[in-house]
Amino acid sequence: MTEWSDPSAEEDAAQERERRRVERDARRRERGERRRETRDALGDRVKDWVKRGAPPPDTPRAPPPTPPRPRDDVYWRRRLFAFGALVAAVALVVAAVAAIREFRNGGEAKVATQAGPAKTITIPEGYDRSEVAEIAKQAGLRGDYLKASQSFKGFDPARYGAQSPQSLEGFLFPATYELPRRPTDDDLVARQLAAFKQNVSQVNMRYARSKNLTTYDLLIIGSMIEREVQVPKERKLVAAVIYNRLHNDMPLQIDATIRYASGNFTKPISPSELQIDSPYNTYENSGLPPGPIGNPGLASIEAAAHPARVSYLYYVVKPNTCGEHTFATTEAQFSRAKAAYDQARAANGGNAPTPANCP
Repeated sequence: MTEWSDPSAEEDAAQERERRRVERDARRRERGERRRETRDALGDRVKDWVKRGAPPPDTPRAPPPTPPRPRDDVYWRRRLFAFGALVAAVALVVAAVAAIREFRNGGEAKVATQAGPAKTITIPEGYDRSEVAEIAKQAGLRGDYLKASQSFKGFDPARYGAQSPQSLEGFLFPATYELPRRPTDDDLVARQLAAFKQNVSQVNMRYARSKNLTTYDLLIIGSMIEREVQVPKERKLVAAVIYNRLHNDMPLQIDATIRYASGNFTKPISPSELQIDSPYNTYENSGLPPGPIGNPGLASIEAAAHPARVSYLYYVVKPNTCGEHTFATTEAQFSRAKAAYDQARAANGGNAPTPANCP
């Protein structure tokens, strides 16, 4: 069955709904208009305040900072002090480790100061203590090098086979060193000994020990090689001559030992100097001299530890060369080579027959 409805009633309801919608729209437009007016008024007020440089009267102000409480202030001061102490302790440890490594490693050691290294000094290979002392003096080092290099606290020559040596001759490694701003002779000696430790540790001593030679013996041999040789390739040949003559119980007859004993490093050796009363006179005494005659570099120490496998027993300077030698196995060969040298020297007015352009 179909339900009946009154058409006029439905029309009245529709009109009522339309009236209410119109009223709602009017109220919304009225509220929107009031909001726009409020925003415009507020904007005008802000612009006016900005022009006058005054803060809006109703703007909330930030509260003033609260002063730190005394207890908090003490706490942070203690924290900062503790942090500073920790940084200082770490810096001291780092500096101590660096100093220890420098003494152990040696070589061309560098000492750091606030202004950096201030003096560089070069010690040539083969120089003895007196010659190094003169270099140290000219460089302005404070102290007495001969005294400083006689012995040194913490360095034991006996460890290398030296029995009560008179000085540290042979252990004072030749190199270029950077020293502090106000260096002393002790500073130089410390670096030389550290460099010696580092460099000698690289040398294989097996062959020398098989011949009953100590490290100190190699320093003695190396010091003679350093003085006798001017051409690097001859180092091991001169070492072989020394080994062979020691094996045959022959005097070494090394001119450099005479020069060390007499202090004559430049003039020809006189017949009287060959008879000088000294344990370093290897013309009169057999075996090795009692100590090094200078301070050898690494190449000469290596040559002393590993001589050439040759049968040479003699050598003499070859005339008109820059220090080259003629090597000989027999005395007859040596006599002929020596006669040729003596003849060339006589022709040169008694001076060594050496070209003027030699280094």
